Amino acid sequence: MATDPYPNLDDDGLADQLVARGSLPRHVAIIMDGNGRWARRRFLPRAAGHRAGRHAVRAAVRACSRLGIEVLTLYTFSHENFARPPAEVRALWSFLEEALHVEREELRRAGVRLLVSGEVDLLPEQPRRVLLEALAYLDGGRGLTLNLALAYGGRQEIVRAARLAAERVAAGELAPEALDEADLRQGLYHPELPDPDLIIRTSGERRLSNFLVWQAAYAELFITPILWPDFRERHLMLAVDDYLSRERRFGAVSPGDGENAGAAAADVWDAERWKKLLRVRP
Repeated sequence: MATDPYPNLDDDGLADQLVARGSLPRHVAIIMDGNGRWARRRFLPRAAGHRAGRHAVRAAVRACSRLGIEVLTLYTFSHENFARPPAEVRALWSFLEEALHVEREELRRAGVRLLVSGEVDLLPEQPRRVLLEALAYLDGGRGLTLNLALAYGGRQEIVRAARLAAERVAAGELAPEALDEADLRQGLYHPELPDPDLIIRTSGERRLSNFLVWQAAYAELFITPILWPDFRERHLMLAVDDYLSRERRFGAVSPGDGENAGAAAADVWDAERWKKLLRVRP
């Protein structure tokens, strides 16, 4: 996203245009990356970058609410993050508590419903208690669903789903040969949520980092060099604009591409024709 293709549109105008185009993503997921680099460039401790990232979270929530997106999943704390220096991990838990205390009133006014995906039991007692209180406080929201991937790992989620399916097989509830994708999906943290249509990663990195490994099978990926603390509503809307420019086929072909498929099939096995096309010499 080197340049803004809509320099003459303010945020309200861009939002209105996107909504008018329709076919918006139902579920947007974000890998919030770049806090450490943001802080380092300012000669600040890494913790300062994590704290500054809260403004980006607020912007993402507001943008999704404005566009009418159903679900926003944020990669908040991964399984691998437990291996970070203890002081940084403690700071992250502290910032989580602070954000849940400060933001929950605005979230409730906006009709946001809060969910969490991950091993909540791994959280220290205090942030776990604050999280559970926030989940209950925001349970009645009828607008955006904000799903925090917390103590989360995509591979770990698949292992969990497989273990639950194995327990059903062992209990005689499910025949092994009958096990299918739908059965495994029931073991995900929130199988009722639609798979993400769009996954945004900030800071320019080009990997999923164990995020929504199952659910990301057909997600569109959008990579931006913007560091997470600098991410704002317009950045999310421009990512959605890019998403709307893509053709999603889910492994099929476009209607136009398939019109002559039958007529062309006969040519596929014409060895002499292919030798000529590929300039293969005897």
